[in-house]
Amino acid sequence: MGFPAGLPAIEETPSRMRRPSLIILCLILASANMANGADAPAAGTRELHFANDVVPIFSRFACNASGCHGKSEGQAGFKLSVFGFDPAADYVALTQESRGRRVLPAIPEKSLLLQKISGGMPHGGGVRILRGTDEYRLLRDWIASGMPVGRDDAPHVVSIRVTPAEKVMAFKTTEKLKVTAVYSDGHEVDVTLHSRFQSNREAIATVDEDGLVAVQDVAGDVAVMAAYLDSNAIFTALVPRNEELPAGAFPTAINEIDRRVDAKLTKLHIVPSPLCDDATYLRRVFLDLIGRLPTPAEARSFLADTRNDKRARVVEGLLTRPEFADYWALKWSDWLRVDRQSLGHKGAYAYYKWIRDSFATNKPMDQFARELLEADGMVADHPAANFYKVAKDPGDAAAMLSQSLLGVRIECAKCHHHPFDRWSQDDYFGMQAFFVPLTFKNTPRGEMLLATKNEITKHPRSGASIFAHPLATPMPAANPEGERRRVLSDWMVSANNPFFARNIANRTWAHFVGRGVIEPVDDVRSTNPPSNPELLDALASELTNSKFDIRQLMRFITASRTYQASTSVNPSNQNDEQNYSRSLLRRLDAEVLLDAICDATGVPEKFDGVPAGSRAVQLWDSQVTNYFLTTTGRPIRTTVCECERVSSPTVAQVLHTLNSPNLESKFGHDAGRIVRLLRDHPGDDAAVINEIYLAFFSRLPADEERASAISHFSKAGPQQRQAAAEDLAWSLLNSLEFAFNH
Repeated sequence: MGFPAGLPAIEETPSRMRRPSLIILCLILASANMANGADAPAAGTRELHFANDVVPIFSRFACNASGCHGKSEGQAGFKLSVFGFDPAADYVALTQESRGRRVLPAIPEKSLLLQKISGGMPHGGGVRILRGTDEYRLLRDWIASGMPVGRDDAPHVVSIRVTPAEKVMAFKTTEKLKVTAVYSDGHEVDVTLHSRFQSNREAIATVDEDGLVAVQDVAGDVAVMAAYLDSNAIFTALVPRNEELPAGAFPTAINEIDRRVDAKLTKLHIVPSPLCDDATYLRRVFLDLIGRLPTPAEARSFLADTRNDKRARVVEGLLTRPEFADYWALKWSDWLRVDRQSLGHKGAYAYYKWIRDSFATNKPMDQFARELLEADGMVADHPAANFYKVAKDPGDAAAMLSQSLLGVRIECAKCHHHPFDRWSQDDYFGMQAFFVPLTFKNTPRGEMLLATKNEITKHPRSGASIFAHPLATPMPAANPEGERRRVLSDWMVSANNPFFARNIANRTWAHFVGRGVIEPVDDVRSTNPPSNPELLDALASELTNSKFDIRQLMRFITASRTYQASTSVNPSNQNDEQNYSRSLLRRLDAEVLLDAICDATGVPEKFDGVPAGSRAVQLWDSQVTNYFLTTTGRPIRTTVCECERVSSPTVAQVLHTLNSPNLESKFGHDAGRIVRLLRDHPGDDAAVINEIYLAFFSRLPADEERASAISHFSKAGPQQRQAAAEDLAWSLLNSLEFAFNH
């Protein structure tokens, strides 16, 4: 790569440099520098290298971050590659673009680059590097020595390590991290000052820009990522409570889940909460398995059942109900993008029906993945092929399948090395190559998906050939013969795949307990490690040992003491939200909440263009208009990201459930539950109150609740009995106990 030619243009240098005499002086100095070696590194100092020495400074001070000059369009006309993934392009941008006006080797201190970052000129990013610091001097010396690119064969960073790698830390303590870069020739350099740091759980520990980890007063474990150039490593800290565990703190474990969870809680000195009561378990498992509330009759029957295995029995019954397939088809339709706008009505419904039928027949998850990956032929006969119509190109297919089936996000590696993981552009395009041969063809019988093309995928920057290969595997010397996707699906479901079974297990676990062992569930990476690796291994083993029977995994989870724990807290676990020492409050999905309102009030919702009696969970089309669903966070399926479903409450949601005329009409509907109860129980307010509580909470009212409700009915009088009943139901609807699974 050549050096930039010519002097900086006069019109963009500071006004004090526009005098002819100073320009002449610059020419004289430049000639003298070249002749006498002025401002060149002193004898015996190392040769500066742009990628090794300059780029890390841009990364350390966020100059090439996505919020500054690293964003897609750059900033103020100056663009760097995000996180420095393309040093060659950065060198050109800095030294040659805009006619080389950003650096001035004749007078380095007057370079636009140094003036901006040190505060000598206005800079939107503020002062980034102070004059006199090592970073400032290094940049100045690099400019003064003629902005060398550096030798192509110069040693480069192959890995970094963090010291210490792990530690048990007490509350309110600190630990200073050291980052060491290992170069290709074996030498090592302390690069702590130019590394980037990030904590994955700031409630437990924070880290500052210099690598100082500060532990808070919450027990748990935390991973702190250190990144330097395109390498990263993690420091993990286990933070136990200061108090020791009392004797006999742990109830008896029911299965392997409890043993793995208890082992972690023992290290953290956290005592788990006791089992929840029967009413709570019934409501919880109904909502988790089929997405709807138990009826008052089902609640009464379960509460009256005295058999020891009644919880397992209710689970077994729910797994075979049609609502089970409805609910899990909804979830996977989100993750696999059943999108009517992309597929049309007929295609989207066929795609959804394939997903629903898969759960209705308990299709093994490895077979489910194979059918999705290998779909070909007539689309009408193989509706899973619609996935490749939602994915607009081979890159989209690779990224979407990686995220949904493996939990791995590779999309950013399309343009640059993944900033927080090992994935490179070779990995991205290696996955993309599996889908390059695919094409849709119109035939007299309809649309057909074929694998006919045999194009070679090229690296977008180097132009080198990239052959199809799964993630974390070596690239072969050529593309696989025949149907490439079969190679991918064989790898996908093999015992050696480190992602697939763990992803399915982690997603399922997160659904039932509110938090994945890896969280977010679709962001699996080395710098986001599982909070309990042994627990994740146990869940994945249960899935694979049962030949990918998703129902068996659900039996395993719902049978555990961990799943059945109450939401009550004790002094040791009141701040714990990541180690499963208690059940977490989980906001109901938009569709589940609307169905719960309809079931509790006894008045179904009518959706435009959908047969009467359809439940919200059965809406395969995410574009069906409904204000309640939109307000409460239903995803629109433009991505496969779990984050599309909004789970955090908003003011609009609260106001809607408090004031919606549509919801109010359900309470006073002539065919609704309230009117029917009043008609069936004339003069028996206690019976009406009991049934309302069973319908909304799946339990009978506590004595204090019953007394308060009866008092309200009494004050209302016979003429206002319906209003009193509606008041009670409305108050229950707007309670946390109704809106959350607990």
